[in-house]
Amino acid sequence: MTTKKRICTVIIVLVIVCTVCVGGFFIWKKTGKGGSKSSQKVYVQKVSSLNTASDFKLSNRSFLGVVEAQESVDVKYDSSKTVAEILVKNGDSVKKGDKLLTYDVEAINLQLEQAKLEVERLQNEIASNKSQIAELEKEKKNADQDAAVSYTTQILSLQSDNAKNEYDIKAKNVEIKKLEASTKNAYVTASIDGTVKNVKTVDKLQQDGGDVIMQITEEGDYRIKGRFNEQNSKDIMQGASVIVKSRLDDSTWKGEITSVDTSPQKNSGDDIYSFGSSDEMSQSSNYAFYVKPESFDGLMLGQHVLIEIDNGQDSSINKTGIWLYSDFICKDGKKNYVWAKDKDGKIEKRYVEIGQKDEDNGDCEIKSGLEKGDYIAYPDKSIEEGMTATTNEADVSVPPNDLGTNDNGGGDTEGGDEDIAFDGSDEDGMAIDEDMLASMTDEEIEEYFNKLYGEEENAENADGENADAADADAAFAE
Repeated sequence: MTTKKRICTVIIVLVIVCTVCVGGFFIWKKTGKGGSKSSQKVYVQKVSSLNTASDFKLSNRSFLGVVEAQESVDVKYDSSKTVAEILVKNGDSVKKGDKLLTYDVEAINLQLEQAKLEVERLQNEIASNKSQIAELEKEKKNADQDAAVSYTTQILSLQSDNAKNEYDIKAKNVEIKKLEASTKNAYVTASIDGTVKNVKTVDKLQQDGGDVIMQITEEGDYRIKGRFNEQNSKDIMQGASVIVKSRLDDSTWKGEITSVDTSPQKNSGDDIYSFGSSDEMSQSSNYAFYVKPESFDGLMLGQHVLIEIDNGQDSSINKTGIWLYSDFICKDGKKNYVWAKDKDGKIEKRYVEIGQKDEDNGDCEIKSGLEKGDYIAYPDKSIEEGMTATTNEADVSVPPNDLGTNDNGGGDTEGGDEDIAFDGSDEDGMAIDEDMLASMTDEEIEEYFNKLYGEEENAENADGENADAADADAAFAE
């Protein structure tokens, strides 16, 4: 066999090998590492965990709340002053800024005059001391050394007295400013709108002790206290509209956030709002906000409720049974189906009946065809009936939708062939560069293949040439 024939033979063999390898690669790629369809695994999830009609499910815009009594404000009086008159009685309705009681202005004026006289006395004493200090300084200059020490002691004592008097004057001036303010505002006003309760007379207050002379309770019997943390604080603001939902039935109430308390709330072991462990660094701070519903009909003191920010969501849909996001539903003509796990653990087309649809939330009601205990897969073009269902994401051959779109799957090699990779190499791993071959002479190509296949190939070729020569000799002899 001539050199050119051997080269042609090698090239033809290479073309056949390439065709077989490439075809095998695409078959492997389509079927998933060469395994049968039944060996391919698809990730499935339980319907109950995907059900958007769960009986109790908090969203990032839902907050726990409890119905409590309205806020009460203690009205305290200044025990250093004399109450002249209490202007309200139990049950009176007041507005923020209304006068509740007045102080005896004459008594305040008397205290003011006494304070001013005391300041004047201290100032006169300072002036007198300064005069004495000046006189002592003159006498000290003409005194002997022993007498000078006595003069120095007297001067330092007078200077110390003046420093104390100056401090007392500053303190008295502060008191005078307060008394002057009291004469201008010789009354106590309401800090909130509400109803006056628990009014005490001065005599009763002195008997009981303390300084709370009355209380003001906000209008209405109840309010709703909610709790939020620093992570969802952006959702809570005064004046925001909310929907209050009962945890006992389907009752709802419209309401408004009336105030937000930015002081961190303390959690206790019995507090339904407490979160996580007691480690301060591992949990977020919690804060309170207050809701005033449009109506308290059907609400009870101490009742626990859910509070949702009102974003105009349609609350008329009462979701019961099974609701799934529409992405899980596939179409087969006019029929609807999901990829579900059958009784043998295989993937099947499960036809379902669709009911109501919630366009805002993107889910729909499953009226028949599925139970809460069934398992379904997120649709993927690679899924086929007969594949094996699995709940272990690490085992899947057809990847879950949220793990990417790699057609090669999740590495299921059980019962399958080894990975196949064709990169243009021969079985010994030496690369074949077709562009290089096209640019080589016949002699260079022959040398290239001799190096590629080694001495064994050379030996085989030598045997072939000897055989050809022998055949030629035989033919010539004949």
